Amino acid sequence: MDMIPEPFSPPAPIPRNKPPSRLQIIRTILRNPLELWGEPSYTLPWIATRFFSERTLIVNDPGMIKHVLVDNAANYRMSDIRQLVLRPILRDGLLTAEGPVWKRSRKALAPVFTPRHAQGFAGQMLRQSEDYAKKYAGAGPTGEVFDIAVDMTELTFAILAETLFSGEIVSSSGHFADDVNQLLHRMGRVDPMDLLRAPSWVPRLTRIGGQKVLDKFRGIVRDTMNARLEKMRTDRAAAPDDFLTLLLEQAGPEGLTMEEIEDNILTFIGAGHETTARALAWTLYCVANVPHIRAAMEEEIDRVVPTAPPVEWLDRMPYVRAAFEEAMRLYPPAPSINRAAIADDSWISPSGEYVEIPAGITVLIMPWTLHRHALYWDRPRAFMPERFLPENRSRINRFQYLPFGAGPRVCIGATFALQEAVIALGVLMRDYRFDLTSKTNPWPVQKLTTQPQGGLPMRVARRGV
Repeated sequence: MDMIPEPFSPPAPIPRNKPPSRLQIIRTILRNPLELWGEPSYTLPWIATRFFSERTLIVNDPGMIKHVLVDNAANYRMSDIRQLVLRPILRDGLLTAEGPVWKRSRKALAPVFTPRHAQGFAGQMLRQSEDYAKKYAGAGPTGEVFDIAVDMTELTFAILAETLFSGEIVSSSGHFADDVNQLLHRMGRVDPMDLLRAPSWVPRLTRIGGQKVLDKFRGIVRDTMNARLEKMRTDRAAAPDDFLTLLLEQAGPEGLTMEEIEDNILTFIGAGHETTARALAWTLYCVANVPHIRAAMEEEIDRVVPTAPPVEWLDRMPYVRAAFEEAMRLYPPAPSINRAAIADDSWISPSGEYVEIPAGITVLIMPWTLHRHALYWDRPRAFMPERFLPENRSRINRFQYLPFGAGPRVCIGATFALQEAVIALGVLMRDYRFDLTSKTNPWPVQKLTTQPQGGLPMRVARRGV
């Protein structure tokens, strides 16, 4: 009888066993915030503490998470630190806008990302995945080493560019993945001045050099907008009915300003594909460490991909989807959700415990710790895709697994991302094996997303060769 080996536990920081000093906090946040959290964050349902003299409530309890993100969401705004980090990049994009601006943007974008509309992108996702996979065709019998972190960024950008912009993003750069990494490295991180709540006009030394990359991105967006506007003026029938055209048609006194349109396009170009790219890379890494899981995925892919249209793959390949979702559990693309209470609030647990949530307190909901929490997961550090198979999903509370957030600000592209990921994995794993090398030793680092530090070198070879 074959024995199934012990589950694979991919690399992650070991929880601290004593509180860090203020200096250690600053150093850790600058280096990698994922290394900051101690044992209580992975074992207690909530923690009331102070962070640089600021009241902070770390929330892991699914019931309290539901209260903050759904039941009383109107009482919680974006936290100051989050906005100090993200607004310089995205301004009034969907991820950072609040109030009426956010409502206008959400209403404008919603029609593009309905499940039915997202399913209409399946054919384009398939073609772009197959086109990108051709880069591996020259790998010999022993394979060739590629940086899969970079490759998945390029692949998801190609999919986004084709599906949402009809391939008309105006960019002459051949190093888009490098540009994204530079942007996130320079701009998508907490600076000491953020911790001290310094005004936005105070220079952030850690972000020096990031403005040049950001200006480049905004130039790409403006050029793309102008090219499409010219096409719409010249011959509206020739302009694709895609995300870009839809947004531009929302411009006007009752809709979005041109600046808000630019911010939302930048949000999707700079961040919309980045989250899926990171999750795909972590998935390929994790399954390479577990042969029986990879074999189960390959069997499913070999059976479904040749016979079913790509729009059906998400439902017909539950093991592939489960592996991707388990990778997002262990390496959530967005590792923290930050809110601040507007007015006094409170919550009572099912056992009767009363939790005060005073006005102004920062509320941290961290998928990174929540997804690895001892109270809510069996063997929380282990890669076990079977958790997400259809027969087991009912055991997972909606608010203990938050790769796409929850409530009014839930990720608008969740269905798009899941379908994209399953189609990409189906194409890549149909023809190729992604294996470890002596240099495959990733370490998760939090920037805007959960990234493998130093990239993710893997050997790619044709299956059966």
